[in-house]
Amino acid sequence: MTFSYSRSYRGPIQAVLLDWAGTTMDFGCCAPAVVFMEVFQRQGVPITLEEARVPMGAHKRVHIQSIGRLESVRRRWNEKHGRDPGEEDVDKMFAEFIPKQIECLSTYSELIPGTLEVVGELRRRGIKIGSTTGYTTEMMAVNLRDGERQGYKPDSTVCASEVPAGRPFPHMCLQNVINLNVSAVAACVKVDDTVPGVEEGLSAGMWTIGLAVSGNEVGLNLQDWNALPKAVQEAKRQRAYVRMHQCGSHYVVDSIADLIPCIDDIQARIHRGEAP
Repeated sequence: MTFSYSRSYRGPIQAVLLDWAGTTMDFGCCAPAVVFMEVFQRQGVPITLEEARVPMGAHKRVHIQSIGRLESVRRRWNEKHGRDPGEEDVDKMFAEFIPKQIECLSTYSELIPGTLEVVGELRRRGIKIGSTTGYTTEMMAVNLRDGERQGYKPDSTVCASEVPAGRPFPHMCLQNVINLNVSAVAACVKVDDTVPGVEEGLSAGMWTIGLAVSGNEVGLNLQDWNALPKAVQEAKRQRAYVRMHQCGSHYVVDSIADLIPCIDDIQARIHRGEAP
């Protein structure tokens, strides 16, 4: 009889890696969407909010490129310019995007309710806090400053511009593993409100938690979300839950405020020998 060797991690959760916009701050993930709309408008090709949100979570240049490849946008671009958007167009829009995004970030930088409490509980348990983002280093400097002013400062932050490839590639997650001196990717939990962000964690071999309401899938700020009738909220919530489950999330909850029960369950599963 032939036997094969296998091993399973059964230790504590060592790190939780959090996204930024739509996860820890900027309820509704509004800051990037409004600027994407503006830079396309400046090219004479208006896009809808829904179109602006489709590639959310990617490196911002890749995001602009992906919007231009949407069939609806590509058709309108051809009507305006007589051709498909090219790399020079993407470069031009990305160059315009950077200062406009930096300028408006602080307008949307309020922490999402529950962030400080959940991060505090994770730290009490000895869990390190990492973060990944589709923002560039220059943009992230604004969020880091605004987050620290409100009492939130992760132990590690990795931007898409600092690694060879952003989401859905695992590079930012893995750089956090190095920065935080984590011994096993199975000891990490990736939390994100976007499909590419969940895929990033899955690609890195981590547990994943998708946030359905606070981020890109619903796409409403907290005031607008709270103003919706309960039946409308539930319909939007259910669509978002389906979307986040379909991309492979191990768990889906409304927002970061609901994270701790998931962490408890993941820890129990790890102790039983389960892997992501």
